[in-house]
Amino acid sequence: MACFFRRKIAEKLGRALQQSEDVFIPALTAVPVLKKQQGADFRLLIGTLRASGILPSSGDVQVQTENLATQLKQDNVVEDISATRGIINFKVNRKLLAQKLLEPFGNGEDDKFGLNSELFNTLTTGTTLVEYSSPNIAKKFHAGHLRSTIIGNFIANLKQSLGNDVIRMNYLGDWGMQFGLLGAGFGQFGSPEKLKQNPLQHLFEVYVRVNKEAENNEDMKQAARDFFRQLEQHESHAVSLWQQFRDITVKEYRHIYERLGVHFDVYSGESFHQDQAQEVVQQLQSRGLLKTSEKGTGVVDLSPNRDVTNVCTVLRSDGTTLYITRDIAAAINRKEKYSFDEMIYVTDKSQENHFSQLFQILLAMGHSWADGCRHVSFGLVQGMKTRTGEVVFLEDVLDEARARMLNNMSKSKTTKELENPEDTAEKVGISALIIQDFKGPLQSDYKFDWDQMLQAQGDTGVFLQYTHARLCSLKQTKKGVEAVAFDPSLLSEQTCTAILQHLLRYDEVLYQSAQDLQPKHLVNFLLKLCHLIASAHRDLPVKGSPEAVAQARLRLFSGACSVLANGMRILGITPVNKM
Repeated sequence: MACFFRRKIAEKLGRALQQSEDVFIPALTAVPVLKKQQGADFRLLIGTLRASGILPSSGDVQVQTENLATQLKQDNVVEDISATRGIINFKVNRKLLAQKLLEPFGNGEDDKFGLNSELFNTLTTGTTLVEYSSPNIAKKFHAGHLRSTIIGNFIANLKQSLGNDVIRMNYLGDWGMQFGLLGAGFGQFGSPEKLKQNPLQHLFEVYVRVNKEAENNEDMKQAARDFFRQLEQHESHAVSLWQQFRDITVKEYRHIYERLGVHFDVYSGESFHQDQAQEVVQQLQSRGLLKTSEKGTGVVDLSPNRDVTNVCTVLRSDGTTLYITRDIAAAINRKEKYSFDEMIYVTDKSQENHFSQLFQILLAMGHSWADGCRHVSFGLVQGMKTRTGEVVFLEDVLDEARARMLNNMSKSKTTKELENPEDTAEKVGISALIIQDFKGPLQSDYKFDWDQMLQAQGDTGVFLQYTHARLCSLKQTKKGVEAVAFDPSLLSEQTCTAILQHLLRYDEVLYQSAQDLQPKHLVNFLLKLCHLIASAHRDLPVKGSPEAVAQARLRLFSGACSVLANGMRILGITPVNKM
């Protein structure tokens, strides 16, 4: 494990500089594997020690580097120490590198690899509440909600794998004036029969029709306002119709989530907090935070000088609450109910100002725990279309990904005979969607590209799945051999060392991901691992090799397979064993 070597190097540094070895753990990083292979496994940037005050910030960096390097002695763990410009490089014993890194894979600890690292000691622990997906009820699942769903799922998986108690919450858009429109519209254009046959499609049609009608019809607008007021006042007819819409939607959505491999612990929604929202208004009033605008709306002044240059509206002039009022109530309620240590909201970047205002208002109300709230925002997907034209619904995207993948598999000469090719095509198609989405920074918009996304070669989800299936096939042909004791000295080839050096970085990659909640670090790590495995398949045959060599190589491939599968699961991808 990387932490064994990091600790050994940190001990040397601690003795040389008369400091606690713990201060050097985060400063030691595994050297990325490059084509022009470097010999070093770990490096220490002298600038890091200067910045933290361990070394004087004045003076010649190179002199400090060389002086420190000469104080550090080689031993049976670290066999070479060298200094370059402001960097000290450490090369560890090759036999020990293979032994320590691959040990867990013979002890049934495959799932724990990289997860017990000391690097994680500084991360927030305890309970993490992640709010994601959050579509609007009474509408088919729009493709636009895909990003929030898969990004939130990744964050929840990552936090859980690092030992946090995670609450996965789907906060449905199930309240607000749009339900006034839908309720009034259903009374005029709705059909109970059509609602039974194709519920969300029918509600979507009603919503489009009533919106169009309301554009030029003041009576329809008033009917919508009246219906929403009836909802807020809990009138039985309005509540019964709304509840029917909500139940239908959640049932339909669960099917989509099942296909994506996503689950939720809690299905919440704005409707749960409508009464509490009125309490929030009273609390804001009693704290002197609520002002009345010229238009008669209730606002909170968030400008630094209280000069009304930055206000947030929390109450309509007719006394009904707004989305942010219900969000304030929801946050307070969740803290009371779940005692979370951190809460993460996952929505598109257009809502950045909304969450900035939300956190400011919570702090102004005296809720210091709002410092533990965080908004993870993301950009837009451009050009997401199916063969039939512009895409609206996620189900169409998933169906097309499966169909295209099934077609590609049927044409491929390497495709194995599968028990359920449709299921495999579904899993591989979804992994292709996820990897295309996760490769870049989340805040960037990206162009959706079917052909590029589904390529078997290159940096795609299909390549990850193909590599995993190939490793599973290799393990299957030599079943049980990977559990046998192996001789690490038989893994001295450069191709072996490259994989081992890359595995040293796994805990660092997870640590980086946990800090900025960006999946790209893990995606790039896994894609690089797959490229290294592809080279190893060519250079390190298992079949036809002497038994001891085959055992050692199989342990290496088995370890790489486990790390690949674990990383894929954190990303929200179900690994396939055969394709």
